[in-house]
Amino acid sequence: MKLVFATHNDHKLKEVQQLLPENIQLLSLKDIECFDEIPETGNTLEENAKIKADYVTQTYGLDCFSDDTGLLVDALNGAPGVYSARYAGEQKKASDNMAKLLTELEGSDNRSAHFKTVVHLNLQGESFTFDGIVEGHITTELHGEGGFGYDPIFKPDGHDKTFGELPPETKNAISHRARAIQKLVAFLKKKTT
Repeated sequence: MKLVFATHNDHKLKEVQQLLPENIQLLSLKDIECFDEIPETGNTLEENAKIKADYVTQTYGLDCFSDDTGLLVDALNGAPGVYSARYAGEQKKASDNMAKLLTELEGSDNRSAHFKTVVHLNLQGESFTFDGIVEGHITTELHGEGGFGYDPIFKPDGHDKTFGELPPETKNAISHRARAIQKLVAFLKKKTT
């Protein structure tokens, strides 16, 4: 089965490829020669994931899934949320986003947060949605060089290291994206057997 993952993010693509079964050939936007920056104009993660998948399916006629992920911080009423990638501006720079978040949380005792990923799948004319959540908290400074995005400042519950410090195989086993993709994979296995 060929399936497009509507992303330009090589980190995400690699992470997801490691989670999918071998009988699913994953294609990126680059593989289908889609170099458009698909606008994420939704007000929720669910809306943005659907917009991206629908764009590929309608434009290229291909089965596709897409995701949208947000970091939701309790003390900031769920911010940055749907704006996580561009929290500190349209340059979408992770270091700027983390710096802004740490500044906004200075002096706050409540550092609880969670990552949420929503996956929207368009398959053979039908649409399906899957989500994954991982609870944790925001550290006071960066720890680790691994991962991407907010990983160096997010410590998942039950671990003493941030996503930026955990080995990729550990992060991939427990992350929000992994949890959403595992639901997607379980669904695809049922569909393809």
